Amino acid sequence: MKSPRKILSLAAVFLILILIQLAPVERTNPPIEKEISVPGNVMGILRKACYDCHSNRTNWPWYSSIAPASWLLVSDVQEGREELNFTTWNRYSAKKLATLPKKIWEEVQEGEMPPLPYRIMHPEARLSAEEKELLRDWASNTLTSTAP
Repeated sequence: MKSPRKILSLAAVFLILILIQLAPVERTNPPIEKEISVPGNVMGILRKACYDCHSNRTNWPWYSSIAPASWLLVSDVQEGREELNFTTWNRYSAKKLATLPKKIWEEVQEGEMPPLPYRIMHPEARLSAEEKELLRDWASNTLTSTAP
């Protein structure tokens, strides 16, 4: 037989888990202003591996409604959109636009993007060697075409 203290502790944890579901989170997709213009093969890669966190086209998974996972997801998406947003491309200066492809490639090359937890939950976001090569070529060609 379980002790009353253990039963009360489990009941308290269960109650807390239920109550935290009442804390609202803002899972929104703001309007798209101006989307990045890239070749179709590059866009396909960006959409499958980057857009959930770096655009206003987030596909919110079912677990994004369940606290505390919802808090983490909303925070990650907000941070991602602040760092780089493919659907507010018009907000970036010409100077920043010239450097973004290289920065994107460096993050991918170093294995920082997409982040490991995202790749675990979304295996389709894992980039093949061929996809990485396409991103590298896109970044390199973009830098060449914007050079003075």
